[in-house]
Amino acid sequence: MGTLFLVATPIGNLRDISQRALDALHEADLIACEDTRQTIKLLNYFGIQKPLASYHEFNEQKKAEELAEKLAGNAKIALVSDAGMPAISDPGYRLVRLCREKEIPVVAIPGPNAALTALAASGLPSDEFMFVGFLPAKKNARRQRLMDLTSAACTLVFYEAPHRIEASLEDIQEVCGDREVCVARELTKIHEEYLFGTLSAVRSQVKPIGEFVIILAGSEQRQEKQTPLSRDGVLKKLGMTRNELYDLFFKKKSG
Repeated sequence: MGTLFLVATPIGNLRDISQRALDALHEADLIACEDTRQTIKLLNYFGIQKPLASYHEFNEQKKAEELAEKLAGNAKIALVSDAGMPAISDPGYRLVRLCREKEIPVVAIPGPNAALTALAASGLPSDEFMFVGFLPAKKNARRQRLMDLTSAACTLVFYEAPHRIEASLEDIQEVCGDREVCVARELTKIHEEYLFGTLSAVRSQVKPIGEFVIILAGSEQRQEKQTPLSRDGVLKKLGMTRNELYDLFFKKKSG
């Protein structure tokens, strides 16, 4: 029985790769990658020569079965995406599932991830968040998806492509309101950029060049920032009436 290694690769700066990831790439019999042209740059940089197999969203189902057959033998296969962790908004899920069904060992080698990198540096709450991935490309579908997310209280994390970033930010503001946002671009690369503020302020500063991560404040975060609670609102959150609060405070004080 072989082993499938899920190898995280740099999202920009090649020096972010781990020694364990390099070891897995050196030891693999085959490297399955999203784009061979992209992966070969990484391998050449570290002097690694291995057979490559193209594994992307258009051939994923068929290729997963072929790779699973190799793994059922003695093959060690490293799965990589163009950047970051495979199977996270990238191909990999179907192959991992096949391996689980066939009881083929799967080893995840963690490393760079654009969503978590942007979230950590965003300045928005990170104790609870929802990773949404890419929004739909078509406007109506995108706005409907955003409508489904408007009540989410936690921080929201989106990926977006340069040719859709302006339209997506416009739809986010119109559907979700003028919330706080951090738009991260070209993470760990030479032109890395973070824009922080309200959507209305940030949108005009965005340059549609490079890959983007959008970190959006949740609905409750927006409410607490923009609408201070009234006295009745405080009582509602405490779950008691004015008389109950009065009795609790003054009876305790007089006692």
